[in-house]
Amino acid sequence: MEPLLGVKVGCLFALLALTLGCGLIPICFKWFHIEAATGRHRRVLKLLGCTSAGIFLGAGLMHMTAEALEGIESEIQKFVVQVSSRDASFRTIEYPYGELIISLGFFFVFFLESLALQCCPAAAGRSTEEEEEQSGAHVFGLHSHGPLPSASRGPLRALILLLSLSFHSVFEGLAVGLQPTVAATVQLCLAVLAHKGLVVFGVGLRLVQTGTGSRWAMFSILSLALMSPLGLALGLAVAGGDSEGRRGLAQAVLEGVAAGTFLYVTFLEILPRELAGPEAPLAKWGCVFAGFAFMAFIALWA
Repeated sequence: MEPLLGVKVGCLFALLALTLGCGLIPICFKWFHIEAATGRHRRVLKLLGCTSAGIFLGAGLMHMTAEALEGIESEIQKFVVQVSSRDASFRTIEYPYGELIISLGFFFVFFLESLALQCCPAAAGRSTEEEEEQSGAHVFGLHSHGPLPSASRGPLRALILLLSLSFHSVFEGLAVGLQPTVAATVQLCLAVLAHKGLVVFGVGLRLVQTGTGSRWAMFSILSLALMSPLGLALGLAVAGGDSEGRRGLAQAVLEGVAAGTFLYVTFLEILPRELAGPEAPLAKWGCVFAGFAFMAFIALWA
């Protein structure tokens, strides 16, 4: 076996093992189940949830959105060069195409959820936990005059979250599989492992705290864990060919849509839910910021 191929196979198993391990920890240990927690234990879990919200925020803004914008811009520049070489009179239009694609991903998921709620009005019901948090609650000193995103929408938004992360994980694995040298492969794989473990732990915690059944939660983590190895295997399969031509604009667009869906879930489900209660607002802010800051720090290498 060639050294480069051996390193990539090792990265494949490392990505699979880390994702499974980090994702299953909050599912398998009852300590993370917030419905049975009381007192200090419950407060700690609430702050841990805020930290995971900051990790999601950092992953969405510093990793998924940044990578999508870079990929879309790169593909558009290639397209402009190709067209300009054939037609000297061709003129480009300065336009934020990357931001548009990410926004379309956001509004696409918004439309799907609105359609689901229109067809099934009962899905707009609110959970007992949210009713308790909303009774006289203040969020950053502001009265809550309207309902927060319902926890009963949790399964739909959990599915959206998993799909967006799955797309992103496939492309991460694909990037690792296409690296031309051992050093580049190891460096990128370590960067992916550093933030992926935290994100998947946050997914597992999110599934547990929204009352997802253990079997469905484990199946979700297993499916997500297989995405990066799948992408890496695809990268190995196309490494000898015209990989850039095969990926092209389609990958950049899919990354943009995935980033938009991830931001939708982060801002309309995860953050509002974690910040809903009136207790310890500064501590919650600190935990959200700590999670975001760590992901921003990892972005130096990822």
